[in-house]
Amino acid sequence: SDGERESLAMTGDAMKLSRADLGFAVAQGRTGGTTVAATMIAAHMVGIKVFATGGIGGVHKGAEKSFDISADLDELARTPVIVVSAGAKAILDIEKTLEVLETRGVPVVGLGCETMPAFWSRHSPFRAPLTLHEPEEIAHFYQTRAALGLAGGMLIANPVPENHEIPAEEMAGYIEAAQKAAEALNVTGKAVTPFLLGKILELTGGRSLKTNIALVENNARLAARIAKAL
Repeated sequence: SDGERESLAMTGDAMKLSRADLGFAVAQGRTGGTTVAATMIAAHMVGIKVFATGGIGGVHKGAEKSFDISADLDELARTPVIVVSAGAKAILDIEKTLEVLETRGVPVVGLGCETMPAFWSRHSPFRAPLTLHEPEEIAHFYQTRAALGLAGGMLIANPVPENHEIPAEEMAGYIEAAQKAAEALNVTGKAVTPFLLGKILELTGGRSLKTNIALVENNARLAARIAKAL
């Protein structure tokens, strides 16, 4: 409802919810926004097989020291939902994120692309593990996995429309500056991603938000076509 959306936006102590704290928030009657992981759980509970998001969480840069790895990756390995995204958020270590997904047995499918998109940018240096070109192919792949008894979900990497992208070379400078600011302020844990995204919004003069909106709309269109094919 409109009131619930306003409450989510305006509640100062709204939680960032994943598998670990979703039940706590429900039990305590708290307000919170769902991560990809928690959204997958909720979708599966009510029989929704596909949904769209902006970008998934993943392995943060420096995770070999911080061990900061999103629960989204484990959820993709356990919950049979298709997640349509513009790839992992570009603030993350995309290469390590792909390695973890491979280890956990999660299919990563680039839609019509040979390289992984990087959220605000259409390309990254890393190859897409699998490539399909039509939503009907994605739906058939999902159904085949289910028939084979293979557990877990699928990640679809859908590049942002070309007229809305911010080139990866340009974004790299903004991301580096945001990460240095986070380190200087000792931002850690769940606060890292919101801080970085907010700083990048500031550094790009609002362009990153416009691109974010465009890629979410693009992902929603693809998710709807996959859902129809299912």
